[in-house]
Amino acid sequence: MQKSWHIETQAVQGNYQPKAAESRTPPIHQSTTFKYDKAEHMAQLFDLDCPDPMYTRLGNPTTSVFEEKIALLEGGVAALATSSGQAATALAILNICRSGQHVVAASTLYGGTFSLFANTFPKLGIEVTFVDPNSSLEEMQKAFRPQTRCLFAETIGNPGLNILDFQKFSTLSREMAVPLIVDNTLASPYLCQPLQHGADIIVHSATKYIDGHGTCVGGVIVDSGRFAWTPEKYPEICEPDSSYHGLKYLEKFGPLAYIVKARAQYMRDLGVTPAPQNSFLFNHGLTTLHLRMERHSSNALALAKFLDAHPSVSWVNYPGLASHSSFALAQQYLPKGASGVLTFGIKGGRDSGIKFMEACRLIAMVVHVGDARSCVLHPASTTHRQLTEEQQIASGVSPDLIRLSVGIENIDDLIADVDQALAASR
Repeated sequence: MQKSWHIETQAVQGNYQPKAAESRTPPIHQSTTFKYDKAEHMAQLFDLDCPDPMYTRLGNPTTSVFEEKIALLEGGVAALATSSGQAATALAILNICRSGQHVVAASTLYGGTFSLFANTFPKLGIEVTFVDPNSSLEEMQKAFRPQTRCLFAETIGNPGLNILDFQKFSTLSREMAVPLIVDNTLASPYLCQPLQHGADIIVHSATKYIDGHGTCVGGVIVDSGRFAWTPEKYPEICEPDSSYHGLKYLEKFGPLAYIVKARAQYMRDLGVTPAPQNSFLFNHGLTTLHLRMERHSSNALALAKFLDAHPSVSWVNYPGLASHSSFALAQQYLPKGASGVLTFGIKGGRDSGIKFMEACRLIAMVVHVGDARSCVLHPASTTHRQLTEEQQIASGVSPDLIRLSVGIENIDDLIADVDQALAASR
């Protein structure tokens, strides 16, 4: 029944159905471990024959409710929550890629993900080749090797705000017989469901729109259960696991194999576990996701149009504007809105950018996006200040660039704050 509900209803009431006299909302199971009476029951847990929780590092009832709801919203078969979005991305790759193997990724990635791929994975023996997402299918195919194990991209690039061409990337992944992993953080499951457009696995930084209130750091992986794992490329999923008495994940768990393996191996060994309290708050965030994403998107579009006509602004980058290079893709894959992040160029460059950021009164100077409260940042003087100007420009950060994460406040108040800050920046 829940799968037939509209996504708004799923966000509010999906997956958790309390019985008589039980808590109306999912309770917080703030416990490290769980009691059992029989040795046989414990043996079943350690043999992965029983889904009951035994230790919060591997699973917790509160976290399970969050995982089940996000899987429902994304249309996946299962999900695994993690302690951060970075942890979700790392586990999603490590689960199917080891030393000596290779990843192909879009070059227009969030800086933290780019650093993980360009700096940390090579130290583990995993090489990454970055491709321009605007390249032709034939050009991108040249980046693949026999050792390539996945293709990675973002629904909405951060900070470039380019929209992923799902048809091209899903075609590429099928032709190269590797799963397409998509970071859906900036879109959220409400604005876009990548599994419907050919993605195989999704990751989120739950810290952003899923939480939505600036309270928790967390991440989540969602699997479609559709990818055809083969022993030639993915022996870890298909062949016996010696740490579980020779268990074969695909043989035993079928469509759930990828998530079960990520939990049983990498969550067990690396322990990047979300706190039950955070999972509780993520559940609350999902309850209003659809309402917030509608307001984030409508506010961002209205503010983008205001900035586009302002004499103190030289350019505006927002996928909801008809002038944006990804406008057609945004209309195709994000028909309900283009989310709440935009960038623009302020006349006067770096000095005016700093003045603008400091002059905002309602909009807070915060290193964050996806909050219900609006945030502003001048990256050249803050997050990217350790780089030379040439390095900043190469990473997509020009001296005049301002990033706004547009919240859910009244749009007239937001426009008034931006207008006065622009006046103060001159």
